[in-house]
Amino acid sequence: MNQAPHLPRLALLTLALSLLAGCNSLTRQAPVVERTTLPTVERPRPTQAARAEEPKKEDEKGTYTVRRGDTLIRIALDHGQNYRDLVTWNNLADPDDIKVGQTLRVAQPERGERTANMQTQPVPTPPAATPPRKTTPRADKQPYNENTASAPAEPAARSEAPRPAAPAPAPAAPAPAIAAGATVSANDDDKLSWMWPADGRIVATFDEGRNKGIDIAGRAGQQVVAAGAGKVMYAGSGIRGYGNLVIVKHNNSLLSAYAHNRKIVVKEGDNVAKGQVIAEMGDSDADSVKLHFEIRQQGKPVDPSRFLPGR
Repeated sequence: MNQAPHLPRLALLTLALSLLAGCNSLTRQAPVVERTTLPTVERPRPTQAARAEEPKKEDEKGTYTVRRGDTLIRIALDHGQNYRDLVTWNNLADPDDIKVGQTLRVAQPERGERTANMQTQPVPTPPAATPPRKTTPRADKQPYNENTASAPAEPAARSEAPRPAAPAPAPAAPAPAIAAGATVSANDDDKLSWMWPADGRIVATFDEGRNKGIDIAGRAGQQVVAAGAGKVMYAGSGIRGYGNLVIVKHNNSLLSAYAHNRKIVVKEGDNVAKGQVIAEMGDSDADSVKLHFEIRQQGKPVDPSRFLPGR
């Protein structure tokens, strides 16, 4: 009877303790929200291939930036130069080792630039010459006395007459003229005499956008001749699409190219006369037997019909 009134009080106390524990638990477990900053998004850097495809700035006068697929011989042809000159002007150890993005000089440097380039290269200093030691007394030296003091000294004994200097080597004979009796200069291209490089039907005419020369159909082994007098600047197969190719330089501004030959019968450095056989017609790097013939002026393809005689 006496314990009954205490039961509700105990239950109330237990309930109160449970509520306090629950509040404390909720307070401890309340989530903490951290303030975070947005991650920095880095822009992807262009790959080397993408950079190579980016449009390039205009090349400075007398220079060229190597592009994908270029060869030194093709660059030389497009600028009307000998590829060996490009090797010299750019100090290339290997003509085949040029890289995309490399800047090449494609025009002859000025004299001051050539001097500067030479000064940048280390030049070995020759060792200083050691003066020879005297092994004999002077011929005019005499013991001192009153007579020799007042008398003029006798002339020294004559030494052996010096040997005449070896004659300087005779200068190399000048290269034969491009055409006997002809006057050809870079500023007077009209005086250069031309002829057709091969007989045959024209199967493709000049189109600067698609065909940089004319194509003459023929038979395998047919003679290909120099269309004008000049010097063989290149003979080989180093330009894709041309096959066995001969390039003849006629003066400082004009050259001619003969492509798709079966056989080349001249070599670099040969002087050729107008009408001289330089190759045999073929189908190298072509779909049929034909001669692809180009004339370039300052490296730019021009219509051969402007130069070749009518027929």
